[in-house]
Amino acid sequence: MFAIKRYLKENDVLRSACSQAKQMGFDTLLYILPVLASKYRYRKVTGQKLDLKNPRNFNEKLQWLKLYWQNPLVVKCADKYGVREYAKDCGCEEILNQLYRVYEHPSEIDWGNLPDKFALKCTHGCGFNIICDDKKKLDKEQTLKQLNEWLKTRYGRQTAEIHYTYIRPRIVCEQYIETDAGLLPIDYKFFCFNGKPELVVVCSDRSSDVRFICANLDWQPMDILTKQCSSEKLPNKPDCLDAMIEYAAKLAQPFPFVRVDFYDFKGKPVLGELTFTPAACMSLYYNETGLQLLGDMLQLPRTYCRG
Repeated sequence: MFAIKRYLKENDVLRSACSQAKQMGFDTLLYILPVLASKYRYRKVTGQKLDLKNPRNFNEKLQWLKLYWQNPLVVKCADKYGVREYAKDCGCEEILNQLYRVYEHPSEIDWGNLPDKFALKCTHGCGFNIICDDKKKLDKEQTLKQLNEWLKTRYGRQTAEIHYTYIRPRIVCEQYIETDAGLLPIDYKFFCFNGKPELVVVCSDRSSDVRFICANLDWQPMDILTKQCSSEKLPNKPDCLDAMIEYAAKLAQPFPFVRVDFYDFKGKPVLGELTFTPAACMSLYYNETGLQLLGDMLQLPRTYCRG
């Protein structure tokens, strides 16, 4: 924080802008000064100084991409609704989850026309999800209140993830996905570098204590996660693993990095989302070996700024 204050003291233009932003809250600082805000948040979360001139590890390179590779296609694909059109354009329409409705406002939701189980997701951020496994037990008043709060949240400003600020806030309602045992399915997160899937992080026990384990594409475990969050056992390989890899490669083609998430639904892959800034590019999940290994895989492109 002292570094930011010192830098602002030496720059009249930025100091004037921040003086105006001060009246509007810290989220505005994140919007107009994303580089400084990213450096501040990075040090606060990781305890490390963010090196954007010579980024080396995975988190640092993702921060660089976030700030200096602003391809509009990232905005479209980070949008929980816009990504559907992109998947269709890539010839991957068959992996899209069934869409019930898209809402501009929570008041548009007609509960009577929805099935007993469904998922509600806001399009412009992460974690804005309501998973309903029994409509009769759902607190609809609280759900509407929560959705209203999320739609008003300037997620991209709060997290300094610039691309989210360009996404139109909406709500999508999709099919509820579950296993034969009635549990939430395993989440398979494929890390793709320069259009090529290289590894997968398997997220299990999603209804309780979420655990992660990393595997290569031959389904052998990789020791790149911290002990605190890592699962001890790799689940059985999904029957549709090869299909997931194939689809991930198609969807990842234009991007230096993207994480492509799938569910295994009755033996077939279902697209979850495309993520470009996992954990806001400040993940504490990886050990030092993992941060460096993933960083080495990510070859940074030339700068691409929005016009």
